[in-house]
Amino acid sequence: MSVAARYDAQVLSEDTEAVVHYTRRTGARPVNYTFEPPPGVPRNSGEVDKRKVAIRDARHSKEFSLDGSGFELVDHCGTLIDWTSFQDVEQVRAIDYPEIEALLRAVTGADKVLIFDHTLRHSSASPGRTSLREPVMRVHNDQTFDSAPRRVHKHLPADEASRRLQRRFAIINCWRPVGGPVLKAPLAMCDARSIEPGDLIASDLVYPDWTGETYAFSYAPRHRWFWFPRQTVREAALLKIFDSATNGCARLTAHTAFEHPTSAPDAPDRKSIEIRALVFW
Repeated sequence: MSVAARYDAQVLSEDTEAVVHYTRRTGARPVNYTFEPPPGVPRNSGEVDKRKVAIRDARHSKEFSLDGSGFELVDHCGTLIDWTSFQDVEQVRAIDYPEIEALLRAVTGADKVLIFDHTLRHSSASPGRTSLREPVMRVHNDQTFDSAPRRVHKHLPADEASRRLQRRFAIINCWRPVGGPVLKAPLAMCDARSIEPGDLIASDLVYPDWTGETYAFSYAPRHRWFWFPRQTVREAALLKIFDSATNGCARLTAHTAFEHPTSAPDAPDRKSIEIRALVFW
């Protein structure tokens, strides 16, 4: 059976229950490597806390927005649509980056958008051994309240960074499947309005040349989980990773890949791209 036929034949249930991987709060700071760590060092530390949660279809409601829930789904008809094109880094930077910049300006009303990197994920990727990265099967957020401002200094000249940090800025991820709707390891997002500061666990994310800081999350039964079934490459899921505003809008959210209980054993591999951007007002 062709890949296209398999997509047509398989449909994941829209509202579901699934296990997601939280981090148990132990007092020890979790450390995660983006590459193969030194011998004897685990690639991911932190005690995993597996919890079964309800994950609902976010398409059934209009209550979701970047400033409300911390995520939303928008239409986006980009030029690049196939996996081969996205594997060409120069094509992604030359074609996809400007299109996503324009999308984010239109959605947020920002006066400047600066994309600082992107990641291709494949559910069969070998952890730490290829340029592709595997889906992250742990509840997390890509930045912390401390690390986000450091991103501004990292990617802007010193004078401009200092000026921009006096005003509102945000970090937003743009996530899209590539090749067809995701039928393996889809993405779930937690409503920011159900997250409290005590749920956040600062963690180290180690790159070959520097160490970033992310948030892991401890479990709370109040958390409300959602996903966008049947999402295509013509749709973009926008995730609020950080917002400097303190006026009651969503400042971040949590997200994770998860194993959908109705995903077939022979479901096509998940292929996706996420583009990360600094957004300035």
